[in-house]
Amino acid sequence: MAVSGVKVDDTCLEAYTEIKMGKKLRFVLFKIEDKTNIVVERKEEKTDGSTGWDAFVEAVPDAEPRYALIEVDYKTEDGRDQSKLTFVFWSPDDGPVKEKMLYASTKDTIKKKFTGIMKEVQANDKGDLEYKNILELMLRK
Repeated sequence: MAVSGVKVDDTCLEAYTEIKMGKKLRFVLFKIEDKTNIVVERKEEKTDGSTGWDAFVEAVPDAEPRYALIEVDYKTEDGRDQSKLTFVFWSPDDGPVKEKMLYASTKDTIKKKFTGIMKEVQANDKGDLEYKNILELMLRK
């Protein structure tokens, strides 16, 4: 449990296992419900020929914080296909301050439940979520 008193619901761990092991989900969006539990808000399955990134960016609310896990597919500089499980902390600049503080104080609690995350992104506006910025992060060692 976080210092904030927020707990991670078991459905979050089930969704994490599903995206990590099953490889059929593209992303999972999590929200804090009633200031007490982190729950799964949405799960999106992979579709052929799509990175799913645009669908993910559209799913993120404009002015409310969220956590997400997304399987980011990309090509390395030498042309190899790669995929990295990435944790996203969405905390929009124009979101409610108290809500952003609650999400920030609970972030480590949910991250500790998800072992094997390869990258982490903190985004404060939709520009931070542009695919070219994410690709740059993926290519960094």
